[in-house]
Parts: sequence; C-alpha cells; structure tokens
Amino acid sequence: MTTPAAFYAALDGTWPAARRITLGDWTLRIGEGGGKRVSAATANAPGADIQTAETAMRDHGQPPLFMVKPGEDALDQALAARGYDIVDPTNGYIAPVATLTDIPIPRVTAFAIWEPLAIMEEIWAKGGIGPARLATMARAETKTAILARWNEKPAGVGFVALQDGIAMVHAVEVLAHQRRQGVAQWIMRRAAFWAQEKGAHSIALLTTADNVAANALYQGLGFQPIGGYHYRAQPQQT
Repeated sequence: MTTPAAFYAALDGTWPAARRITLGDWTLRIGEGGGKRVSAATANAPGADIQTAETAMRDHGQPPLFMVKPGEDALDQALAARGYDIVDPTNGYIAPVATLTDIPIPRVTAFAIWEPLAIMEEIWAKGGIGPARLATMARAETKTAILARWNEKPAGVGFVALQDGIAMVHAVEVLAHQRRQGVAQWIMRRAAFWAQEKGAHSIALLTTADNVAANALYQGLGFQPIGGYHYRAQPQQT
C-alpha cells in the first residue's frame, strides 16, 4: 500500500524543482518561475525555525512560501500568527494502475508523446502553463506527455512522470470547447496504460480542493484520497 510519504516523494520526483536545498530542518525549493509547487519550503522536523527559511528564500530571490501538510498543525498556527494566509488547499489522490486500464483506449483518442508537440505547448499555454513549467517537466527523469483528440481535433494535454512505482499526472489541460465530453478521462487512462508499461503500481494526481468538477471526475474514476496540502503565503503574494 502506498504511504503518504511515498506520495510526497513522488510529487517531488515527478515535478522537480530546479534545485532542492536542505537547510537545517527545512527543504527549500528553487523554482525558477515554475510555480508554487517547486518554490515552497517544507519542514522536515517539528519546531523548525521559520525565520531561517524566510531568510534563505529571500536570499535566493523568492518570497517566503510554505507547503503545509496534514498533521503539521503547529507549523500552520505559527505561520498564521506571522500573518501568512492559506492559499490553494489541494487534494491528493491515488489509485492502482489497473483501476484505469480496464477499458481500451479508442483509436486516435489519446497518445503518449515525448517531446511535446507545438500544439501541445499551445494548449498548455492557454491554461497558463508556459515555458517555466515546461522546463519543470523536462527535469523529470522518466516521463511522457499525453495528447488527446476529440471530434477529430486536438482536445487536451497532460504530463505524467514516474517515481518509485508511482506515476503522477500533472498539468492536465482541456480546451474550453472540448470540455465535458470525457477528454480528461481518456488523458488519465492513457497515462495509466503508459504507467503500466513502465511497471508502475499506482497512479496519482493533485487537484485544488475548490475544483469541484475535477474532484468529482477523479473520484468517479476510482481514485482515493491520499495526503494533500495547502500553502501559506504573505498577503502580498496572494
């Protein structure tokens, strides 16, 4: 059974920061514009000194940003007392790969492709996923991208990478006019077939807690909750 610790390790390995720095009781991430997930600090022990992390992040040209996981209540309260706001509560999900490989992929519906085609980069760009996040994808070791087609046209994209038997899907983006037609389901299923070919036992993903449609979709596909987090950022960062 996959543990939350393995899930978080897969998150780091499949969506890697440009640099990870261990500083006392903290892990710092240098994201180079790749978003919160690759720029947030995480505590490695209770009672980690917040000032140490704040100073180090500023020294590396990043505003202080913290990822807070379940069970880190003391850290959460300490950050709140320092004026940090909650940002982007996020749910983590996981499922056995076999859960999503029970239905064959219809012909010309979804393809695993690396490196991404220009049309894939264009679809990501429409969802705000630009060059810095594409660079994050490129840093993952075992990876592919998924291109979905629907109504004989490009419809959506996703990214999946592998870490210690867990295939984690990121950056799912479906064009607005192709939504609510099952495109995201086929992206996830193609990712699962790719993961199966690579010997993965589980497939995982993240979605913000307020994305009702995405949470319903993944739960409907058989994903179960595992972990999650929220960020703490100072008001000017939100």
